[in-house]
Amino acid sequence: MPTLRAAALALMLLSVSPVTAFAGEMPVPDTIAAPGETVVLSAHAEGAQVYECKTGSDGKLSWAFREPIATLMVDGKTIGRHSAGPNWEDSDGSAVVGKVAASVPGATLADIAWLKLDVVSSRGSGILSGVTTVQRINTQGGKLEGVCDKAGATRSAPYSAQYVFLRKG
Repeated sequence: MPTLRAAALALMLLSVSPVTAFAGEMPVPDTIAAPGETVVLSAHAEGAQVYECKTGSDGKLSWAFREPIATLMVDGKTIGRHSAGPNWEDSDGSAVVGKVAASVPGATLADIAWLKLDVVSSRGSGILSGVTTVQRINTQGGKLEGVCDKAGATRSAPYSAQYVFLRKG
């Protein structure tokens, strides 16, 4: 199984578009690229992915993703928050809510996926106004492993990522 995942990651890395990479970061795979869109903001996030112990369709308990909780930072300064929705809010009061449009695996088995999210709603007139796409890239951590033995229990897994906010045109 690890060989299959390594092969999938190698294939993903071979299909990336280098023109969508930021300095010092891995290129963004074509699957989650946003051609023709312009970067409005790129923010580093530090936080946790929260999971809840739930009964699956097979009748067994397992960890299910519940919500993210993260601080958004630029140059080491807090500029906003990321939370359930998924929702991103800047300190200027502008905010967007996204819906997953595409994903690719994280770089390691412990890393949550890289995502492309389409903005489905927004509010405010600040920096996030007019944003149409959000990318979650360069993820580290965030996956939860282990036994889940009590329905309703919650656990969190620390993660970091880069969130890139883009607009058409």
